[in-house]
Amino acid sequence: MTTRSEKRQKLIDALIATGKSQLTLSEVKDVAANAGLAIPYWFTNEESNKVKRGIYRVPGASITAPAASAIDMVAQVIPFSKPESVQGNRITNVTTDLEIGNLIPSQYSNYVPFGNFEDVLSIVKSNQFFPVFIAGQSGNGKTMSIEQACAKAKRKFVCVSMTPDSDEGDLLGNYVLINGQMEWRDGPVTVAARQGAVLCIDEIDYGAQNLSCLQRVLEGKPFLLKKKNELVTPAPGFTVFATANTKGKGSDDGRYMFTNVLNEAFLERFPNTMEQEFPPARIEEKIINKELDSVNRSDETFAKNLVSWANVIRNTFADGGCDEVISTRRLVHIVKTFGIYGDKKKAIEYCLNRFDADTKITFLDLYTKIDAGIDPNAAPAVTDEVPITTSEEQPF
Repeated sequence: MTTRSEKRQKLIDALIATGKSQLTLSEVKDVAANAGLAIPYWFTNEESNKVKRGIYRVPGASITAPAASAIDMVAQVIPFSKPESVQGNRITNVTTDLEIGNLIPSQYSNYVPFGNFEDVLSIVKSNQFFPVFIAGQSGNGKTMSIEQACAKAKRKFVCVSMTPDSDEGDLLGNYVLINGQMEWRDGPVTVAARQGAVLCIDEIDYGAQNLSCLQRVLEGKPFLLKKKNELVTPAPGFTVFATANTKGKGSDDGRYMFTNVLNEAFLERFPNTMEQEFPPARIEEKIINKELDSVNRSDETFAKNLVSWANVIRNTFADGGCDEVISTRRLVHIVKTFGIYGDKKKAIEYCLNRFDADTKITFLDLYTKIDAGIDPNAAPAVTDEVPITTSEEQPF
């Protein structure tokens, strides 16, 4: 039987074998796992081993700044020219939770694969650089499919949501002032590239119009952090998914405000574009039944009615008969609301309140007919006249 002291020596030998003088928490854990050892809390809890938060010195190694490498996540001391009044200060890399945390997502027990999931999973498992653009209506599971593919494949996953204010510094990294000193902080794109993770740029058409800083990233080639003149070479396994409600051509109908028309040269860097549809009725019923089970409100009839209702509305929307749709996400919201209140009518009403009054009344009327057993194909979601319904007429 291996003694405790032998296990500790085995870890130290493995740490030294990396050839580095400092390691991140994630690297220490990886070294321990590769050596067949448990997470070495005895090592990480020892104050004498700590350089700073999330960075540990290798016993017996001289503490000097390591040479830069393609996948080096170690904080480095970087010279920085400042006015004479502050000469002598130095800039270091600040270590963030994103760099030292566990980036492998958890599997969601209620997730039901559909659509392009198997193709997304194949890309994730391949460890190849293969950027993919996924377009589709809001709430139909685009981002979750990537996350759950990474969970299934045990791959690191970094997701950044774009906003109109997102810029190069937010994505690649920038200098920040911490305790009176300038420090460099890697952005999520750089962290994902260094760690060989799967990067998801969520709502990419909602971001700032100038995304040219990502063009080298989308080629899988070394990209430059211009503010510090560092060339970052992506680690093996790094790849990029982008999700959007449009195909980068903007939103003419006004449904997706502030989405941008993306540069053609930018879009050309995605070898594949996937069109994500809402799940088929059979799959969507399975999703809703799982969600109902998870809130202790099992009801297969309710699940079937919700899915039928949503599909009639989606078909009417596709034909130009209404301006709104009920997404899979909205159905899940209804289930979770039902789980809290135990009242189907209240759950549906609360989740429809985001729409205008006419749309809400029309959608409620349609659900009432479906719940009463009327053929949904004979019950149009929208009419020229807004139906008037009373609570007594609503059996659900």
